[in-house]
Amino acid sequence: MKFAVLDFETTGNQSADEIIQVGLAIIEEDLTISRVYGSYVKPSVEIPPFITQLTGISEENVAAAPSLEEMLMELVPMLDDVVLVGHNVAFDFNFLQNALDSCGYLPFSGRILDTLDFLKICFPSLTSYQLGQVTSHFGLQHDRPHQADSDALATAYVLLKCLDELDHLPLIALQRLRELFAEEDSDLGWFFDGLCQEKEQQPIQDLNSHTFYRQLALKVDDWTEMKPPRDESADNPLEGMDFKEYLSEIRKRLKSILPQYEEREPQSIMFDEVMNALEQDKHLLIEAGTGTGKSLGYLIPSIYQSVKQQQKVMVSTHTINLQEQLRERDVPLLTQVIPFPFKAAVFKGRQHYLCLRKFEHKINRRDFFNPKEDTITAAQMIVWLAQTEHGDDEELNLGGRGGDFWETVSSDSDSCLGRSCPWFRKCYYHRAKHEAGIADVVITNHSKLFTDVKAGHQLLPSYERLVIDEAHHLEDVAGKHLGLHMKYFSVVHTLTRLYKDGKNGQLSALRQQLQSSGQERASDWIAAIDRISEDLVDVKEDWDKLNELLFALLPERNDVSPGDVGQYVLRLQPANKPKEWDTLKALENQIHVKISEAVRRGEKMLAEYKEDESDYSADSLITDLSGLFKDLAAARDDLRIFMNLNDETVVYWMEASSHFRSKSLQMYAVPVDVSKQLKELFFDKKKSIVLTSATLSVDKSFQYMIDNLGLQEDQENGRLATVMLPSPFNYRDQALLVIPRDFPSVKGSVGDAVFVDTLVQSLADAALATHGRMLVLFTSYRMLRQVHEPLKNALANSDIAVLGQGVDSGSRTKLIRRFQDSSASVLLGTSSFWEGVDIPGDALTCLAIVRLPFQPPNHPLVEAKSELLQRQKKNPFMKLSVPQAVIRFKQGFGRLVRTANDRGIVIVYDTRVIESYYGKYFLYSLPGPKMEHMNTEKMVPRISEWLKSSGVPAK
Repeated sequence: MKFAVLDFETTGNQSADEIIQVGLAIIEEDLTISRVYGSYVKPSVEIPPFITQLTGISEENVAAAPSLEEMLMELVPMLDDVVLVGHNVAFDFNFLQNALDSCGYLPFSGRILDTLDFLKICFPSLTSYQLGQVTSHFGLQHDRPHQADSDALATAYVLLKCLDELDHLPLIALQRLRELFAEEDSDLGWFFDGLCQEKEQQPIQDLNSHTFYRQLALKVDDWTEMKPPRDESADNPLEGMDFKEYLSEIRKRLKSILPQYEEREPQSIMFDEVMNALEQDKHLLIEAGTGTGKSLGYLIPSIYQSVKQQQKVMVSTHTINLQEQLRERDVPLLTQVIPFPFKAAVFKGRQHYLCLRKFEHKINRRDFFNPKEDTITAAQMIVWLAQTEHGDDEELNLGGRGGDFWETVSSDSDSCLGRSCPWFRKCYYHRAKHEAGIADVVITNHSKLFTDVKAGHQLLPSYERLVIDEAHHLEDVAGKHLGLHMKYFSVVHTLTRLYKDGKNGQLSALRQQLQSSGQERASDWIAAIDRISEDLVDVKEDWDKLNELLFALLPERNDVSPGDVGQYVLRLQPANKPKEWDTLKALENQIHVKISEAVRRGEKMLAEYKEDESDYSADSLITDLSGLFKDLAAARDDLRIFMNLNDETVVYWMEASSHFRSKSLQMYAVPVDVSKQLKELFFDKKKSIVLTSATLSVDKSFQYMIDNLGLQEDQENGRLATVMLPSPFNYRDQALLVIPRDFPSVKGSVGDAVFVDTLVQSLADAALATHGRMLVLFTSYRMLRQVHEPLKNALANSDIAVLGQGVDSGSRTKLIRRFQDSSASVLLGTSSFWEGVDIPGDALTCLAIVRLPFQPPNHPLVEAKSELLQRQKKNPFMKLSVPQAVIRFKQGFGRLVRTANDRGIVIVYDTRVIESYYGKYFLYSLPGPKMEHMNTEKMVPRISEWLKSSGVPAK
């Protein structure tokens, strides 16, 4: 096989656009790159400015370049008898065929392969498949991205990397890939066929590197072989060792591994406070700012407590992100420094783990909804199984519809065969559960904590002590889990997995099995399946109709970005139902009756079938069906609760977005006040709960958190300790906060012309002074849109790019990556950018806060909480709006200084912080930056002077 790796730069991506540069790299059969060809091509049209900006190719470059015909005379001979390869090859292939056609050549008729497919299959866990990201991840040469010859060479290196990876795959995995693509009649099928034939000729490879079971290669052995971290008959390693000795041993080891390690006072205080709370059965609220080292601050005492007392400590985070960070970064470090073996296990919600039985069933039956995409996803997963130890979906980069595929193969309790499953000893969920069972510390997430409570504590191993990180999210998560949350698609997925059409869906699969089974009652059961299928088709129609009618009730909000789930919102009030509600209730009743009938018939049929049949092959199908009927019944009950609208202590609302319109509909029913339930479920039940976050206090007080989380009683009887750790950073030197005191003010979520013009001018001046490297936080998407275009124009003559959330990309991760990769840019973000964004170092020098982050008072949950406070004769603004906004403001401020060396400026354009009676709560809650206010025109000179004096590098 000889490969020709092709790349074109063009004047655009429409078929009428023209080629302006070509790059071709030839890979010989011995996998060496023998030639790289590159040439500019003279187009008949002008090169658009954005293409010049992207590629660096200008009119001057192509002025004396060969014409398309002249270039093809050189290129065509090189395409003889090769496999054509490209990164997203369809683009280059279309341009090639058009060029060949317009110059009188025959079309290219050889094989075509795409490095994008190869990367997905060979490296299923890569975070991005974009060429620039991939080359930097693998450290491959890529000198001039978006120049054709450099891109072609980089793509050739990527292909070689993939071929090398495939060479190391076990033969059985390659054979599964060949089977997958064989029916596709694609060039990938031809390629894997050739690869298998080649590998089958070679002597047998190392059989010890993987576990081979039922035609799949796995990275892991049976989980039943897993041993506890320490020999149970041996003495306790902490016998006679107090916490102080344990800590000094750890510090000694930390210094030997990390020569730059120094004891930080806030972390030392945290060690002691967490230890005291765990030992003395107290609860603790502890605020620990950036740089405290808070993960180690609670993990080190938790491990001591757990091993010494032989009682598990549970740790819970809000984001899966932080869970992964603890697994990847903190636990491996602790393994090196803790003076005895211990185990910290990560345990997530069940749907994050792959069910091997379902996966095997799906690929054996080729049960694919979107054959092309699903085949690639299945191929990714076959390779991933040979690499993964956890079987956890967070490790996979599933593009497009990969999420839908995952839903059909993820583990869930209703379709689990337990010990009778042939995969039981290999099962990833049971592995994680077993690991959590033998671990000293279990790291889970808030979501799973509440799912466990709802399931009567059947999911997590039992625990008496709990550490909650990112605790400022606890109330929110509690509301969502103790309430109800339905999505349009979750019901549709259950319906289509039961029955999509005569061929697809579990009912159709059972029907086909019955037809060929010769079973005496088969015809009765087939008749039942047909009745159920008809009912399900009706339910789907009614469900679509109900969602359309509900969506029609929603008014549009214009302060959020389009496509945001909160773009359309409506609160539904028991005392004041919309006039159409009776019609909608009748439709819901129809759905209720039909689902009940289908579930009753289905469960009866499955019970009869189980009695009569001893055939194992149908066993898993029956289990899946019975699980899907349970899901459908649960959806029916949830819908009834939501449509009844009859609980005054619950707030009901709907949200949707303009993308997918009624299909994006979500329904919520959330308790207005969860403090009582949190108290009963957690604070009264557990011996010790430690709550930590960088933002728990408001105006140096924890009262807001104490009230909202139900900790008042513990506070009164001395069972609650509160600690605010001093910041390890020197904020007075590291951060300057400036407020332009004469700045125009704004009412509502839209700025008037004066406000927008003044803001754009000031942001542009500040961006020039800080060389870009600036994050601007908005509270409303409309205002972001108002500023985006004018700011772009104002900075057009500088080298500073302007990136806007929802304008340049909807994905937060992609935008942050673009921001970090460019030497000078201004990033405009709304709600999701206020927290969890980590941009350390020089990439971020200036943070601008346009308005104080008050939640929109008309959001249903905020509205309902305010009404409750009014009934209690409390001031909702001071008790709810201000504290929420202060916590968000502190989160936003926290984006700026991430390490001891970061320096930067914060500009607050909202003059309410110095003019209003509540402004001081915002400023007093910050960790002590230098604060100054001045007239707007003096601000930029002051910023430049401060940056100069604090030695922030100029670009």
